[in-house]
Amino acid sequence: MDTINPLSDEEKGILLKLARQSIEASIRGLPLPEINLVNYSQNLRQNGATFVTLTLNGNLRGCIGTLEAYQSLVQDVCEHAVAAAQSDYRFPPVSLNELPHLEIEISRLTPPEKIEYDSPEELPELISPGKDGVIFRDGFKKATFLPQVWDKLPEYEQYYSHLCQKMGAPADLWKRKVLEVYIYQVEEFSEKK
Repeated sequence: MDTINPLSDEEKGILLKLARQSIEASIRGLPLPEINLVNYSQNLRQNGATFVTLTLNGNLRGCIGTLEAYQSLVQDVCEHAVAAAQSDYRFPPVSLNELPHLEIEISRLTPPEKIEYDSPEELPELISPGKDGVIFRDGFKKATFLPQVWDKLPEYEQYYSHLCQKMGAPADLWKRKVLEVYIYQVEEFSEKK
């Protein structure tokens, strides 16, 4: 499994602060914070893939990200923070009065690794609950759950079935055919920790 250099507490703080500033600017209709990469550490300048999760009073309020690193970590966080606040189709855009109560969590992903398997029965043995994020792909349909979702769906049957439904497929599809499956890990941090 590919690894990523761990971020320092200072780097995590910078990303969380930028995420909050980006969300506030987008809500107020102001320009987003200007990102001049020379002002950031090597870790923050290198390409990174992130998901930004927003919660309000412990409930999901938005979550958007990418599985593939295509831009600097600092830019990726800002982009997905705004998208989670404004563009998650499951929720209306975050309002200004929600902003002070919003909690931001950032998940930095390792590059996804394909799992090779021959029958659905093998799948549970190849994935580590609580550690692995999972991507299911079937043709053009694709969905992922971050490793943190295991906290809410601790049984692999539930986790895989909900992931199939998220992909727009029948819940038992993973039991009936061999899907394209990838796993990844995350470095996760939030404002509350």
